[in-house]
Amino acid sequence: MNEPFRITRPHHRNVPLVLDSPHSGAEYPEDFRPGIAIAELRQAEDSFVDELFSHGPGSGATLIAARFPRSYIDPNRSLLDIDTSLLDAPWPGPAVASRKTELGIGLIWRVLDSGAPIYSRKLSVDEVKRRIVRYHQPYQRAVKDALDAAYEHFGAVWHLNLHSMPSVSGRISEEGPGKPRADFVLGDRDGTTCDAEFTHVVAEALGGMGYAVKINDPYKGVELVRAFSDPAAGRHSLQVEVNRRLYLDEASRAKTAGFDALQSDMARLLEKVARYAAERGSHACETHGHDQHGHHHDHDHGHSHSHGHDHAHGHGRSNPRKPHRH
Repeated sequence: MNEPFRITRPHHRNVPLVLDSPHSGAEYPEDFRPGIAIAELRQAEDSFVDELFSHGPGSGATLIAARFPRSYIDPNRSLLDIDTSLLDAPWPGPAVASRKTELGIGLIWRVLDSGAPIYSRKLSVDEVKRRIVRYHQPYQRAVKDALDAAYEHFGAVWHLNLHSMPSVSGRISEEGPGKPRADFVLGDRDGTTCDAEFTHVVAEALGGMGYAVKINDPYKGVELVRAFSDPAAGRHSLQVEVNRRLYLDEASRAKTAGFDALQSDMARLLEKVARYAAERGSHACETHGHDQHGHHHDHDHGHSHSHGHDHAHGHGRSNPRKPHRH
């Protein structure tokens, strides 16, 4: 695997909208060495979410998608979410288990949603470090770079963190097993990661297409919306969960006949969100003294920048208004 993620930049115009799909990766590294079959591990994939939202760059958004699977290392987790019970030696840095880690789905997953254990061995400290350096940090850095580039140019940025969810809750779900999910769940961490207007715009657009939408129930949003959001400063992040039954055979992981219709609807959603971001980004930009957005800007920050992820404060940006842990 050359790069642990794919970036698709805006095709024609550029708007302050960044999309990221951290869990759609399906390229399994050779050093994974799980104790169960890949077919079982695929339960953890947000299969085809990057494809569902692939029209984003045509609307002016940047789309980032992980190539590696979340069961190998989860880029939507804090570096503190180390599950020390998986290790064959003490972890040399800080390790503060979140609720996700307690459930077995922290930075390195211990179990699947079914409750099945992933490993029949302990992991070495060195292999966990390699996963962080080669996969987790580059992915989070790519998202941060894209958000920072849009913010630098437009004075504001809007971010959709994209996922899919099982049609019913599993054994390790916090709401208990066997509960049906809505068509979409939007998570803004109880209004702390974006303006309520942005959540409303997305919810209203989806509802207008006939989809059932819930907000912060049962998913409120995890690390990528927490770490990179600051609504008061014009940085708005919203997590979007799509019910897999709308487009996927959950047993075989194959697309169903509903995929094309859902993808078309997501293209309509992204057009609306892109217009929303472009209008408000222009207003913010006027405040910052910029005046031109009709042409394409390719803000390629590359992947060689060192952002020195601060274990105590998140990704190089401390926000005293928001606690680090959740």
